[in-house]
Amino acid sequence: MKAPSETIEIVEVSPRDGLQNEPSPVSSRDKLGLIQHAASCGANRIEAVSFVSLKAVPQMADAERVMQLVREETDLRKQGVTIAGLVLNERGADRALRADVDEVNLVVLASGTFNRRNQGASVADTMKELSRAAALVKSHGLEVSLTIGAAFGCPFEGEVELEAVIALALEAEGFGLREVALADTIGVADPVAVERRILALRQAMDGLPVRCHFHDTRNTGLANAFSAWRAGATVFDASIGGIGGCPFAPAATGNIATEDLEYMFSRMGLKTGLNLDQLRGVAGWLERDVLRKPVPSALLRSGGFPPRRPETCS
Repeated sequence: MKAPSETIEIVEVSPRDGLQNEPSPVSSRDKLGLIQHAASCGANRIEAVSFVSLKAVPQMADAERVMQLVREETDLRKQGVTIAGLVLNERGADRALRADVDEVNLVVLASGTFNRRNQGASVADTMKELSRAAALVKSHGLEVSLTIGAAFGCPFEGEVELEAVIALALEAEGFGLREVALADTIGVADPVAVERRILALRQAMDGLPVRCHFHDTRNTGLANAFSAWRAGATVFDASIGGIGGCPFAPAATGNIATEDLEYMFSRMGLKTGLNLDQLRGVAGWLERDVLRKPVPSALLRSGGFPPRRPETCS
């Protein structure tokens, strides 16, 4: 195993995964504000929208409007900030391209039951659909990644075998991916399982970067992120405030809070490029002005070390 990287890339997913499970509508303007705040904190990759069924995920019904606001009212692209859109099929990929995203994230679930509930199709049919979606995205010169959801466990089938996860990754090798992500969609992973799966995936994919997406449902998110880093992962999804969840998973809760992850890695001497004080300020803004309820963030409550006041957002 190579020495772990000293540089960590954190992909901000609060505008998409963070908000998608919120029962009360969040305005397009507030979503734009969250994207802008995330960029001001140093986020260079932001998964901002998803192009999915409007009935299934009503919170994402304004994806095109959000992207219109991003393009008309910000210069994020000139600043080097890439905006990603999540898609489940070729139709979603076409919407994402028309909306002018910078990159596309494809999703498949490692569990047949979960995949059918999430995407309305078998895993085999989903992979065929994603192959077409990837080809469409690549034909427009954009980068594409694949997230394998429920890669550590399924709320309907229980344990998910490592072989099933590796098989999906290998099948997707021909998609022309920039990276493969393993997602602990329901927060059941443990550090040992994470290490084994990351090492196995890195060996199978022969150098393709691995991204990790951990939910903190059972308070193991940071431990799993540390284990993944030790195993060679260098890219991590996280959500400001620790908000998030999956509409199709029972008792789904939030992602690792971006500020919590940044604190851990920076205290370890690693570089993320993010500003912790500003992240705490955005988390407070989310809690106070947007969601109007407490967010799970630990750093919002405790502060960093040495102690500093969070910067406020308006």
